[in-house]
Amino acid sequence: MKQTSPETDNEVRFEASPDDAGSRLDAFLAARMSANSSGMTRARVQRLIDEGRVRLDGAPAKSSSRLKSGSIAQVRVPAPRPSGVLAEKIPLSVLHEDDDVIVVDKPAGLSVHPGAGRPSGTLVNALLAHTPLATVGDVLRPGIVHRLDKDTSGVLVAAKNDHAHQSLSKQFHDHTVERVYVALCWGRFPDGLTADERIARDPKERKRFAAFPKSGTEGRHAITHARLAHPLGHASLVECRLETGRTHQIRVHLAHHGFPLVGDPVYGRSHAPAGTPAGLKAFAEKTTRQMLHARDLGFLHPRTGERRLFSAPWPQDMDAVVAAFRRASAGGEGA
Repeated sequence: MKQTSPETDNEVRFEASPDDAGSRLDAFLAARMSANSSGMTRARVQRLIDEGRVRLDGAPAKSSSRLKSGSIAQVRVPAPRPSGVLAEKIPLSVLHEDDDVIVVDKPAGLSVHPGAGRPSGTLVNALLAHTPLATVGDVLRPGIVHRLDKDTSGVLVAAKNDHAHQSLSKQFHDHTVERVYVALCWGRFPDGLTADERIARDPKERKRFAAFPKSGTEGRHAITHARLAHPLGHASLVECRLETGRTHQIRVHLAHHGFPLVGDPVYGRSHAPAGTPAGLKAFAEKTTRQMLHARDLGFLHPRTGERRLFSAPWPQDMDAVVAAFRRASAGGEGA
C-alpha cells in the first residue's frame, strides 16, 4: 500500500497494492485510515461513501466496490465540526496524561458531558480548557469513550485524538477494559454474586432503569461480578467487576438482588434493613449521593499496546460514610 500526498487539507488518497486486489473498498479504507491514525471506523467510512465523499479511480464508489492492484481511492474527510462546548477552568485531578489519553479521577457531582439543560459545568468543559480532545463521535462529547454517573466518583479515561478514540471505543465495545468499582450497599452480601439480568428503562418510571430476565428481549445484556470485600453489620462493602457497561448497571443489578446502594436517591436511599440503628439510618439518609466509586480502570494504550492500570482511592465523603458503618458494626456509635 502506498499513500500519496493529499491534494487538499481534507483529502487523503490511498493506492491499492497487489495484495489488496479483490478487497472491499470500505474494509480497505477503514484499515488504511486506522493505520494512518485517522481514527476512522468502517461504519464511518461507509457513511462517507454514502455521502459521495469517496471516489475510486476517479469515479463514484460503493462500499462493496472491489479494488484492483494500483486502484486509487480518494477520500474527502469533512473538517471537524465545532462542538460548541465551552472550555471552562474547572479543577481536574489528573492521574495520567500523554499525547493520546488523559486519565482523571472524576469527583462526585460532576456530569461527564453537556446535555439537555446542562450546557456547561461538566467534565468535558473542564477537559477542553486543559487539552485538545478527539473530534469523532458526538459533538457534545468530544473525547468521551465511556461515562460515570454524575454522582459516581472515580477513574475515567478520555481520548485526545481520533486514533485513541477509535482504539478505546473498540476496547469498551469488546468488553476488554478492566473496570473495578467499590460500593457500599445495604444488607449482608453473600461471598460472591454474578448478576446477569438484562437492563432497560423502567416502563413505569422512565427516569429509572430496571432488571429483566436474561432469557428475555427487553433492554441490553449486562453482567456484573460482585464479591464481598468487608461485612459492615447492616451493610456491606462490595467489589464489582463489570463485563458490560450499561447505564446504572451496578445500581440496578445490586438493587434487583436486594442490596441497594447506600445513599442512592433512585434505587435505595430508604432501604435500610430491619434492625438498623436509627442513628445510622438517619446518617445514611443524609448522604448526598450513592456510595459508588470507580476504583480501577485498565486498558491497552492506543499507541503502544501496553497494558495500563489506573487507580484512585475513594473520596472523603465515601470514607466518612464507610467509617460510620465500621463503627456501628463494631458496636460503637453509627455517626
